[in-house]
Amino acid sequence: MKKLLEFKNVKYFYQTKENEIEALNDISFSLSKDSFSSLVGPSGCGKTTILSLSAGLLSPSSGSILLDDNPIKKNDDRIGYMFQQDHLFEWRTIWQNITLGLELQGLKKDKKKVAFAEELLKKYDLYNFKNKKPRELSGGMRQRVALIRTLVLQPSLLLLDEPFSALDFQTRLKVCDDVYSIIKNENKTALLVTHDISEALSMSDKVIILSKRPAVVKEEVELSFDGATPLHKREDPLFGSYFEKIWRNLV
Repeated sequence: MKKLLEFKNVKYFYQTKENEIEALNDISFSLSKDSFSSLVGPSGCGKTTILSLSAGLLSPSSGSILLDDNPIKKNDDRIGYMFQQDHLFEWRTIWQNITLGLELQGLKKDKKKVAFAEELLKKYDLYNFKNKKPRELSGGMRQRVALIRTLVLQPSLLLLDEPFSALDFQTRLKVCDDVYSIIKNENKTALLVTHDISEALSMSDKVIILSKRPAVVKEEVELSFDGATPLHKREDPLFGSYFEKIWRNLV
């Protein structure tokens, strides 16, 4: 299958007042087009640094990062980013939040893009809330709005930085299902950073396990489940054995 994102022997150093710290050591992995992968590893190992490099927010100290065989650029519009918080503007309506990216890019009058935004709202049961304010929506609905705001710009790659961590457990399970189905329906490639092994397993085709800093890729675990959704995957007989394999790699 065609590679969409590829890290080739990537090293990354950052400077403190005292010395230079090696965060990533010779990181190599790739994501296939339309796949869903997760990054797991010890706290502080460099998971978010890898997302920032993937987004073009940081540049590697050495090695290369390719998106669709081309180098990633700063502010690369081929990439969408979902953060831990939804970052919806409370004074704007849901429609105004969703079309914010179009507004910033001077595309608010592009009829095709506006029609696509409306189509996404209708498809994912948010159209009746388009004139509401974010505070009138549940936490799960807010995350759907944040995802659709990202999808409106039609990125090739979605980067998800612990987007469910602020939700309670029950809501989190439901939102994982919602976000997963939207990403799969829209044929997007996704890379999720999470501390939750169960979350990584239930949403992913592959889990990339990082070591402590300076991070190396310890193992890439390809997953094979019968379940169609994250919730169903948690019920698969293989789930426990995959969980134990990843846990042993982390301790």
